[in-house]
Amino acid sequence: MATAIRVGCRRGLVYTLQPSATACTTALCAWTETLIYQFATLEDGFYPAGNMVFDAAGNVYGTTEYGGEGGCFGDGCGTVFELTRSGSGWVKTTIGDYNNGDPEGLFSGLIMDRAGNLYGTSDSGGDGNMGTVFELTRSGSGWTTTILHSFLNNGDGARADGGLVMDNAGNLYGTTAYGGSGSGGTVYKLSPSGGGWNFSVIANLVGSNIGPQGSLAMDAAGNLYGTAYQNGAFQCGNVFKLTPSGGQWTYTDLHDFTCGNDGGNPAAGVTLDGDGNIFGTASNFGQGEACDGHGCGVVWEITP
Repeated sequence: MATAIRVGCRRGLVYTLQPSATACTTALCAWTETLIYQFATLEDGFYPAGNMVFDAAGNVYGTTEYGGEGGCFGDGCGTVFELTRSGSGWVKTTIGDYNNGDPEGLFSGLIMDRAGNLYGTSDSGGDGNMGTVFELTRSGSGWTTTILHSFLNNGDGARADGGLVMDNAGNLYGTTAYGGSGSGGTVYKLSPSGGGWNFSVIANLVGSNIGPQGSLAMDAAGNLYGTAYQNGAFQCGNVFKLTPSGGQWTYTDLHDFTCGNDGGNPAAGVTLDGDGNIFGTASNFGQGEACDGHGCGVVWEITP
């Protein structure tokens, strides 16, 4: 039986969705929803918006955009939490609780490496209050947060809204929504080196508004795929590919949204299937008269 875990609204909740134990014989079959945790207080954290990740023991890790014991105008700067099975229920533990200057605005969730270390990004916080890339490592019975990079918008970009993807060598890849020499955000790489990390920009995206907000996807060949919210020929967003070659990366624009029937403003990243097809969503426009007559968004596919 498959189990999916997602996050919900209000202050936030975590729940499982389980399909029926018997085969589905109709077009739509009901799934069973089970609430496993509901965020209740400001200190507990609130607005869990990003993806979650499992470790080998079945524990679940995620982030909240706000809340915790920290500052940030009294609302807290965000948290990282762990959910551990206990009998027939779950116990929630806050393993990262941030103050002003720490990671703030944790929109995109976490990824985990083979050693069980957690990695994430933030929209703000850090040395320049332009966002961070951070790591959580186990330290005794707790966890230690290390900022791997603070964005300063001095060529490295700003506002790391999208999450991270890791290759087989342990390199991290992500995006910023603003900055870079093309003013449309950046795609960056962090490589482990001698106990530290080397930061480099592998693509400067061209635009005048908001660049990538979603996470990248990587195929088996190491190519990266992503979206930008308002870049492209019509400033309605686009889908792009980055291909590595000889230490450099080649940028290819796969589709420019028109803010018409094809949609516009892709806020999330993309998903790849085994045949190289690319799937995603556009948050606005498309067919239909709803949403002020402009359409309410589309689900799209790009085939090679």
